[in-house]
Amino acid sequence: MNSTRVYTVVVAGMGKRGAHHAGAFQKNGRFRLIGLCDIDAGRLEAAANKFGVSETSADAAALVKKTQPDVFCFCTLPDLRLPLVRAGVEAGAKLIAYEKPTALSTNEALEIMKLVRQAGVKTVVSHQHRYGEHYKKVKEIIASSAIGRVHTVYGHATGWMMHMMTHLIDYARWYNDYAEAEWVAGQAHGKGKFADNHPSPDYIGGFIQFANGVRGVIECGEGAPDVPEVDYWWRKCRIGAQGSEGFAEVLTGGGWRAVTRQGLTSGPGGMDYEHDMGPYVQQIADWLDDDRKTHPCNGESAYKDLEIMMAMCRSVVQRGKVKLPLGPGEPELEALKRVLPD
Repeated sequence: MNSTRVYTVVVAGMGKRGAHHAGAFQKNGRFRLIGLCDIDAGRLEAAANKFGVSETSADAAALVKKTQPDVFCFCTLPDLRLPLVRAGVEAGAKLIAYEKPTALSTNEALEIMKLVRQAGVKTVVSHQHRYGEHYKKVKEIIASSAIGRVHTVYGHATGWMMHMMTHLIDYARWYNDYAEAEWVAGQAHGKGKFADNHPSPDYIGGFIQFANGVRGVIECGEGAPDVPEVDYWWRKCRIGAQGSEGFAEVLTGGGWRAVTRQGLTSGPGGMDYEHDMGPYVQQIADWLDDDRKTHPCNGESAYKDLEIMMAMCRSVVQRGKVKLPLGPGEPELEALKRVLPD
């Protein structure tokens, strides 16, 4: 354990999420920003001035090789996961933090996990909404047995799969105490969003059977249930649990509500990066200090989120239940484009 060491950090990708990460690392005395990367020269210069960092580059691999940070954080589009993880491993990073989803296919995710496991590198994936007070309140209600025996966990969002689904799965799994998933059955339609930089079917939904008997229901995209209480698509997420005596659920942009033995209760809350990023980053320091303090957004758990999502895609293609765990196979997005009607 080491509670005084200051860990060095390089952040690649200085868009909105990269700036959130860089700011949170800089505010925490356990970290020191030593390098920034972006392919946009103007954005990189602005970030370097804002954060007071002199070591910059448009080449992330070259930057981490030169600086050899303890933590390599990258906030890029999802088509760069494997090469940037490899760059971090080869540079000797102790922990690699990056955005969801873990990968664009099971094959890529398996290669990433093999790489970091063999190197003994910790990974953290940005499912950081869980730090919201409204998310934590719902977990508290479920854990207290106030809704009785949980039989269903659920999540839905009007945002599309590669943006939103692993968020929904991750929090639903949290509300179900991370029980293992046994099988998945899914359905999808529409090819329009395959052209997006987070390529996805227009809609996908499915069922998850967990080993503890709980059923999961997840939907994403055009045609998923709306959350009219919330005014912006990124915040239109509803995640919760139904039990034998009530329910409890969180709205990403609209607080929480529950029906329990005590009646109807509700409270405030909203997506807030300023609130969520502080504890997310602090728990990176805690885990680097002490292997026993596993980060709640650790890569092993995030891999299981991705595995469930990709099992839904495979179920669409195979027209039936898909058992977990998954092995290698035809890349899921390519398979979906092949089978979904125009």
